[in-house]
Amino acid sequence: MLSREDIEKREIEILSDRACKACESKGRDYYEEPCVFRTDFQRDRDRIIHSKAFRRLMHKTQVFLSPEGDHYRTRLTHTLEVNQVARTIARSLNLNEDLTEAIALGHDLGHTPFGHNGEMVLNSIYPKGFKHNEQSLRVAEVLESTPNRRGMNLTFEVKDGILNHTGSLPAATLEGQIVKISDRIAYINHDIDDAIRSGVITLQDLPKEAIELFGTGHRERINCMVSNVISNSEGKSTISMDSVHARQLTILRNFMFANVYKSAKVKKEEDLLKVEVVIKSLYDYFNKHPEKLPAELKDLVRRDGVNTVVKDYIAGMTDRFAINMYSDLFVPKGWK
Repeated sequence: MLSREDIEKREIEILSDRACKACESKGRDYYEEPCVFRTDFQRDRDRIIHSKAFRRLMHKTQVFLSPEGDHYRTRLTHTLEVNQVARTIARSLNLNEDLTEAIALGHDLGHTPFGHNGEMVLNSIYPKGFKHNEQSLRVAEVLESTPNRRGMNLTFEVKDGILNHTGSLPAATLEGQIVKISDRIAYINHDIDDAIRSGVITLQDLPKEAIELFGTGHRERINCMVSNVISNSEGKSTISMDSVHARQLTILRNFMFANVYKSAKVKKEEDLLKVEVVIKSLYDYFNKHPEKLPAELKDLVRRDGVNTVVKDYIAGMTDRFAINMYSDLFVPKGWK
């Protein structure tokens, strides 16, 4: 049997000096007996995969609200694509693939229903503001619970990577930095794929210079971006593309925001208003009726306040659960 100690020894012998080794982790908030055959980072990965929050990602919007086709990305398929890109980079740079995978799989656990539009609505009504990366950390630390303890008790390095997968602050580990750039590579490319499939844009619409650099095909573009990250990050203390590729990726991202993410073809005004109505109505209702919250959340009301727990409940909903809840609460039965 290959024991945890054997794996930890292999990490020290094989991985780069810059890699974060499991035996050097800053640890968990609460002590646990080590697993016999898994490192702490492997254990964190498994906890994330088996969590309810991870399963709910399959029914949360990525970009397209209520798409009719079967092949449009969801928040879960996005997460899996980020994981694939990140693991490839980590393996090629001889960094810790288990840590990278745990961060990648957990980075969007706190995402709202209806994608970033749901996030914007919650940010506008929740007094402390809402950011999905902070909510992902709250899911890991508080909301995913066992009968004996609040939270998943993940290691510092995994939680840090989840929190800093977006925003201005870099992750504390190179593995966390890998997930941050992999997230951008994944969503830009798969959102281009979905937008072309839907007819919102065509390949000819994409910025010419960027496509000439990265390639015309989905696989070609990802391979080019991943290859550049690897070649530009080898032996360095940061993970990044070179300046030319980074500039063109930003141009591509700006194009997607202007022509897809904020496009009326993708998100019709009436649909966005419906999302706002659904989330605001649920938020107001449960703030007025906290006794209607799920039993597992009621204990948190005394500790964190009604506003925070209602925010937690709504952020954890899938698109269809939010719609069904709204219908049950506000639509007369005879009208359905």
